[in-house]
Amino acid sequence: MALFQRRTETGHAIQYYTLGQNKTLLIIGLGNPGKEYEGTRHNIGFAALDAFAEANSFDTWINKKDLKCEMATGRLGDTHVIAIKPTTFMNLSGEAAQAIAHFYKIPTDRILAVYDEIDIEFGQIRLRKGGSSAGHNGVKSLIQHLGEDFGRVRIGIGPKEPEQMDSADFVLARFSSEQQAQLKNLTRETGAILSEYAFSDGQLPTETRNFMV
Repeated sequence: MALFQRRTETGHAIQYYTLGQNKTLLIIGLGNPGKEYEGTRHNIGFAALDAFAEANSFDTWINKKDLKCEMATGRLGDTHVIAIKPTTFMNLSGEAAQAIAHFYKIPTDRILAVYDEIDIEFGQIRLRKGGSSAGHNGVKSLIQHLGEDFGRVRIGIGPKEPEQMDSADFVLARFSSEQQAQLKNLTRETGAILSEYAFSDGQLPTETRNFMV
């Protein structure tokens, strides 16, 4: 059971740009593009962002080829949110993040990344600001292009089983059938955290969240 109950091109791009950076947040979901990667552990950032955008009636996702991402925009309270899914592969995620941040003039402390974490048990969501990549290539690319001081929502996909399995193979595999039954709850909980982040004007909670009873 979740800890929280959820309380085409448009003209919006110019609107977000002119309103200024102080009320604009950038949320980046990490994953790999393409049907073959849908439903894999490494794409939980994409799945969480899809659920968040749908739950909050964001505009339809549009492909911004020049900015190397798919983008959806919405409003939570008086905060405008730009959600993106990079269309580069995971290792180059920072290129899209940098392009969007530069175009919309969004400072690093108004940016939040959502991604999988192999060292966190499935069902846990951990939050922090700054820090290392912990070996995650998508986060490594974000740090390279943005610096370290962005917020992180880390969604647990561990432990790795079997233990001797290569980590790259594990993250690119799909969740177990038991885990798949819980994914809707997990993405809903992540969405609640993202909504809290937006409504609190970008103040990221720091405690570990666990959606399971």
